[in-house]
Amino acid sequence: YRSKYPYSELHLTIKRRLLYLVFGIITFLISYYGGSSIHMSSSEVNELKTRFMDQIKDIDQIGIFINNAKIALGMFVPLLGVGLGIFSGFSTGMVFNAIAATSANLNDMSPLLILITPFGLMEIVAYGLAISRSGILFYSLLKRKYWREYLLSTLVEIGVVVILLLSGAIIEWEMITRLNGLSDTRFSI
Repeated sequence: YRSKYPYSELHLTIKRRLLYLVFGIITFLISYYGGSSIHMSSSEVNELKTRFMDQIKDIDQIGIFINNAKIALGMFVPLLGVGLGIFSGFSTGMVFNAIAATSANLNDMSPLLILITPFGLMEIVAYGLAISRSGILFYSLLKRKYWREYLLSTLVEIGVVVILLLSGAIIEWEMITRLNGLSDTRFSI
């Protein structure tokens, strides 16, 4: 079957894919904001911050990339990836909350402001892409559509996510090293 108007079908497909991407981004942002809004006791704040700081103690741009890529690649799994994206956003928000509660630099800052940094925007788009693809793949499995038709587009999106996260990790590391005195408040999504 070929349409008389292949351009309009492609245009509709791109518009629909961008809409799904927006839903993926919104899903991550809502879960992130939810995690950042959780009230924690001072002992919970200190424990969470200590565990996080221990995790990133010797991290560099490659470590940031590997950490973020493992999470994002897991988000491509049909349906489970959506849950992983929500969990990742929520826990990241909780970590930001713990760091902000003990940092004069971040205490009065909106938790969403960290996400408008260049690396934050790249990571949000990457996570939104992965979360939305997970939903698309799950829907195609439910409808028993020929899932292999999504293979190429999924592989392309995985490549885009890897490039975004690698670029974001390099930028984030540069920002961390340039803001030398603020390295105790560094934060990776």
